[in-house]
Amino acid sequence: MEDEMFVKEIKGTLNRVLEIDLSLKTFSKIPIPQQIRRMYLGGKGLGLKLLYDRLRPGIDPLGEDNLIILMTGVLAGTAAPCSGRFHAVFKSPLTKIVGSSSCGGSFGRQIKSNGWDGIILKGKSDKPIVLYIHNDKVEFSDAAILWGKDILEAQQTIGTKKKEILVIGPAGENLVRFANAASGSRYLGRGGLGAVMGSKNLKAIVAKNGQYKVVPFFNDRFKKIKAKAKKYINRNHMTLLMRQFGTAANAEPIIKNSMLPVHNFTCGNHPKAINITGPKIKENHKTSYHTCKPCSILCGHKGLFNGEQVNVPEYETLALLGSNLGVFDPNDISRFNEICNKKGMDTISAGGTLAWAMEANQKGLIKTDLEFGDTEKIVKALENIANLEGFGKHLAMGSRTLSEKFGGKDFAIQVKGLEMAGYDPRGAYGQGLGYAVANRGACHLSSFPISFENFFRFLAPDSTRGKHRFVKFFENIYAAFNSLDICQFTGYGLTLETILPRLMPHFVLKFLMQNTPALTLALFDISIYPEFFSAVSGIDLSSKQFLRAGERIHILERLMNTNEGIRKADDTLPERFLFEPQNDDPEKRLVPLESMLNKYYRLRGYDKDGIPNQILIEKLEI
Repeated sequence: MEDEMFVKEIKGTLNRVLEIDLSLKTFSKIPIPQQIRRMYLGGKGLGLKLLYDRLRPGIDPLGEDNLIILMTGVLAGTAAPCSGRFHAVFKSPLTKIVGSSSCGGSFGRQIKSNGWDGIILKGKSDKPIVLYIHNDKVEFSDAAILWGKDILEAQQTIGTKKKEILVIGPAGENLVRFANAASGSRYLGRGGLGAVMGSKNLKAIVAKNGQYKVVPFFNDRFKKIKAKAKKYINRNHMTLLMRQFGTAANAEPIIKNSMLPVHNFTCGNHPKAINITGPKIKENHKTSYHTCKPCSILCGHKGLFNGEQVNVPEYETLALLGSNLGVFDPNDISRFNEICNKKGMDTISAGGTLAWAMEANQKGLIKTDLEFGDTEKIVKALENIANLEGFGKHLAMGSRTLSEKFGGKDFAIQVKGLEMAGYDPRGAYGQGLGYAVANRGACHLSSFPISFENFFRFLAPDSTRGKHRFVKFFENIYAAFNSLDICQFTGYGLTLETILPRLMPHFVLKFLMQNTPALTLALFDISIYPEFFSAVSGIDLSSKQFLRAGERIHILERLMNTNEGIRKADDTLPERFLFEPQNDDPEKRLVPLESMLNKYYRLRGYDKDGIPNQILIEKLEI
């Protein structure tokens, strides 16, 4: 018993991963060489490298051969601000290409406390199980009493004392293609990880309190970097807005620029849209902080909805399960959010799929009772999706599959099978390019040029000038963030509060970004991130090497997708954004994608079909 209580120190990383065979009920240790750590950092990058080395192209995402890799970054378990994250990579049952998802909560930190940098899950159990991990031990436990329970019920049954849980709900068990997995009240949302866990008969992974404590390799240096990082975060305007209003802070600039998805992206605004803005929600729902540990931004909030204290819906949920469905009452949107959270479904894909169904019903392509603004029908539809009842068994496949079966591809708002997030690209052309080329589909977190186009107004949103350069920059740096596994929201404070952008007048910075984007981006100081990596891991890494690692990780993911058949024809947008202006847009804007895409390919080093060329692959040592 004394040995179990003894705390052993981890100097940054142990460079070992736990591999679990669900078929054979065995487990083993996989060592991580230091050079691979330097090249792929951790989190998403290291997860992709391990997946690339092990997964054959063409396998069935819901078959026994698919893998799930859960990976922490080097900051997991430290006091670095906003470092309470971990990453999952797998082949997605929704998109049929690489799936990746980032999550907050404490599960990743708990895995590290057991002495592991990550977990590889392979095979399939012959019956429902729960995995219990405690230091060097793995227990395979029968999950019969948990199967069928929703996420909250399963968490309560397992108990949360001295343990952290990653668990799926009925949607995952029923192989809903956009089912997610929960870590506490945070979710690995996108791409259908929950369905992959369900296909393996894996209800949950439980990590008990471990015997390891993470200690930065250079602790004094780490403390200085942390102090500087917190100072930058605490004075940044966007950070303070998110601290005050959560991600609902995004709603006001999006509404102002007519980019809010309304009625399946047919309009960009609505008279009732003010009801889903951050200030209105804070005023009407008595919000308070409910954040990941350790967090300095504090964007996670709880509030009073329908008489209960629950999570405030994130901006994406407010947009996709709200305005996009013709619903503007946060109490109603909270009901939808809670159903998804308990059943285990991604709110973005759920909302995008329901919006397609509503429009398809209007146009006579399908026959359902779904209508924009009908809240009770939405509640019923969400329950039906999770339980595969009625038309729900079709909706559970996602909007791409639905449109291929029933028609309506032009208004299925997805890219590569992934439903689009809550930013209409007709109001920000760079964001349109970012959606089209994003590796996992219509993802706003692969790159986020809209922050420069609309939030800060550094770039003209309705211009194509330089947008290919900004998309590439954001892709590289976000791939690196997700491999360090630090919250992407830190990018506001840790890059925009450095000397150049802080002291330079806005009009000068705007002029430079518009006219000399390559030079301006090269002058951005991102040094805090590699300094954190080096201080914790003991591995020297410059800003240039950090960005190069991000590029390597992004290109590796692209290569994995092209091995699955992705080509230029897949790097596109729904026809709605290319040929159909918003109903309420007097300027009749459309996304001029083709010219930006060709420039992006040349800049990236892709051939005319969108495949990374051999020179690029060799340069990045993939």
